[in-house]
Amino acid sequence: MWVRNCWYVIAWDHEISDNALFTRTVLDEPILVYRTEGSELVAMQDRCCHRHAPLSRGRREGDCVRCGYHGLKFAADGVCVEAPGVATIPVKARVRTYPVVAHNKWIFVWMGDPSRADRALLPDNFSCDHPDWRYKPGYVHYDTPYLLVCDNLLDFSHLSYVHEGTLGGSTAIAQAVPRIEKVPRGIRVTRHVPDVPPSAFWKSFQSFDRNVDRYFIYDFLLPGTLLMKSGGAPVGQAEGELRGGVQLHSCQTLTPETATTTHYFFQQSHRSSIADPAVTETIYRGLVTAFEEDREMITAQYLNTDPEARMLPLAMDAALVQYRRLLQEEVEREQRAPLSA
Repeated sequence: MWVRNCWYVIAWDHEISDNALFTRTVLDEPILVYRTEGSELVAMQDRCCHRHAPLSRGRREGDCVRCGYHGLKFAADGVCVEAPGVATIPVKARVRTYPVVAHNKWIFVWMGDPSRADRALLPDNFSCDHPDWRYKPGYVHYDTPYLLVCDNLLDFSHLSYVHEGTLGGSTAIAQAVPRIEKVPRGIRVTRHVPDVPPSAFWKSFQSFDRNVDRYFIYDFLLPGTLLMKSGGAPVGQAEGELRGGVQLHSCQTLTPETATTTHYFFQQSHRSSIADPAVTETIYRGLVTAFEEDREMITAQYLNTDPEARMLPLAMDAALVQYRRLLQEEVEREQRAPLSA
């Protein structure tokens, strides 16, 4: 169940280096991304129209790409401009291209109708490229459907158990009932967890002398992007006072690779006023450890799922149920669009 008329992250911008050919599969489509000599991004299907060889196995020639199998050369707009031994190049000799943009360090491709590509639909992943925030970029590959990872992000009660020794640290997280609100193209989840021990993750980069009040506030947006403010402060500290507390901003996004595999791009930012690179590295390493815990559990869940048996919805599933409903409505809207055009 995929929405096509939306932006999907295909890479961090540092992955698309000058003069290189980068390839990654999105929604079952292999996509080649590169930068022209003028640094403009190009995204085209990584499949030669001739014998379907990957164009990423070829080479750059100026702003063009030459197939490494039979030598067809394609311009940045996907049109074949040279075919060795062919006097007249057929009009159909071209490959599909995709709208592609760089936005706050993420590279997005539009997988649907190119005429509907709308930059206003890009998520506000501001902390990926803001002087007030520091982070180390991350990527995880899942051998599971992306909706199972969406479910995981939409229900933080699992922090009490999957991440008991890392991000969680208290069963109070699972017991705290979140507030769920609708936002444009998504939902907002707010969870406050008062008077709990600081997690092992927090203690890895900061010292505490008492319990803390924690919070998680995030928007989860189509097609699968989480934008979150999280943190907290020692119990009894005045609201808004950051002394001794934690303030983080996280940008995470899921991109289906295939029906059963998923790309997961993530970062967790801290304030730039904490200039110690060791803190940035510790936060990154802590996330990698925790996200491996997620991946192990979700993979085990996927391998253990019976397609004929329905999962039992519980109160803790409210956010993911609302999000799946929103996703289904968007998919159905796209399916009706050609009929009403």
